[in-house]
Amino acid sequence: MSSRQEPADGVDDAFGQVLRSLRRRRGLSQEHLGHESGSGRTYISELERGEKGASLKTVFRLAVPLETEPSEIIRLVETELRSRGD
Repeated sequence: MSSRQEPADGVDDAFGQVLRSLRRRRGLSQEHLGHESGSGRTYISELERGEKGASLKTVFRLAVPLETEPSEIIRLVETELRSRGD
């Protein structure tokens, strides 16, 4: 593994933190985000708690109602991982 890659441990938790932050910043409920992204509220909740991992397709679907680019979501997850030292 190169020094630029982050280990997989902690990715789901970091994604969940980023997702929650972006959702709240947009003033969306979990239910609304779930509906707008074609997912359910329960799935959004599981993602935010780090209990489920998001597929690339899911990241693209979530980006639309969050009004951000999928690449920005990934960049924020990378930043979150670095800040944790994961």
